[in-house]
Amino acid sequence: MKVTTLIICAALLCSCDRAKEDAPEKPVVQVKVSRAAIADIPQVVTAPATIFPRDQANVAARITAPIRELRARKGDNVRAGDVLAILENRDLTAQREEAQASLSDAEANLQKTQAGTVPADVERGRGQVETTRAALDQAQKNYDRRKRLFEQGAIPQKDLLQTETELATAKANFEVAQKSLDLLQRQSATGDVAIARSRVEQARARLNGATANLQYTDLRSPFQGTVTEQFQYPGDMAGPGTPTYTIVDLSIVTARAQVPESSASAVQRGQLCTFAAGDGNIQGAKGKITVVNRAVDPARRTVEVWCEVANPPTSLRVGVFGSLSIEIASIKGAVVVPTAAVQINEGTDTGIALVVDEKRIAHRREVQVGVRLPTQIQVRSGLQAGEIVVTEGGYALPDGTEVRIGNGGSEGAKQ
Repeated sequence: MKVTTLIICAALLCSCDRAKEDAPEKPVVQVKVSRAAIADIPQVVTAPATIFPRDQANVAARITAPIRELRARKGDNVRAGDVLAILENRDLTAQREEAQASLSDAEANLQKTQAGTVPADVERGRGQVETTRAALDQAQKNYDRRKRLFEQGAIPQKDLLQTETELATAKANFEVAQKSLDLLQRQSATGDVAIARSRVEQARARLNGATANLQYTDLRSPFQGTVTEQFQYPGDMAGPGTPTYTIVDLSIVTARAQVPESSASAVQRGQLCTFAAGDGNIQGAKGKITVVNRAVDPARRTVEVWCEVANPPTSLRVGVFGSLSIEIASIKGAVVVPTAAVQINEGTDTGIALVVDEKRIAHRREVQVGVRLPTQIQVRSGLQAGEIVVTEGGYALPDGTEVRIGNGGSEGAKQ
């Protein structure tokens, strides 16, 4: 009986050992971890945004002429005033030379008029003055002679009176001729000089117009920037209706965002903002809010907000789409973890975090998140400061999995 019992016990022990040997070992997954920390973080409003240049211009010719030479190509950096292209200008050069000659002729005529050249009417007036002066002198002599004869009793008084009348008439004729000459001289000098000066101004205006047209054959950059588009080539006909280049100034860019109406009331000019590109290449382009639209888009129920970014990264291009984060307040003592530590449920403020206990066992835990930053995320509930969370290698990891902390984990998390 005792032997039978021993045999049975031995058989049971053997079967238990074989069961342990046959049972599969639980895998140990290597992960990277971090500790939940306490930090002061900004409270932000996020919205989709697109990058626009501060200045953009389509450079087109102001006159119609063929393109003779291109001095800038697509992708070139240009300065304000640089000549981008030269149009054919030989005909305009000839017009300017003709206008210059006309101005010189008009200026010479003005100088001649101002020097005293008078018309024929003034010359006739001077002749009339000389004639009436001679008649006056003769009448004066006749009067003087007849007065002496009358005093001597040689002629009657009526002859003296007749001579006095003739002298008065001659005086009146001389005075009229003199006044007429003075009036003609004043009118002629003023009028002729005014006409000559007007012709000078007309000639100068034609010269300025010809000079301006000649200058318009040089297409210049309106500001410092980059050529982003080139539409024409040498030999093409340039004109006001067809741009030759597009120039953009990227020294300052503007991220234009559509902020939800419910969040727009907290956004103000001067607040700090950060643009992150949708492709992940740019995460920290910082700037300030410069425009908050006073109108709400009736279709999207959003408010347009501009964030001006000075000295942006060279990789930031016009038209890049991404998101804009606007700092509207600061949250003190928030629990934060790396963004990769929480798997967000799409469209909600909840998610799953893998928390590693002291036995290196990962447990799935539901958390509620708050502010989302490019590299950190606020956890409002579900985690406490100091707890260890998986940041890499935890995707689809079952609850209760044993983990091994890799070299990517923080020193504090390994202890």
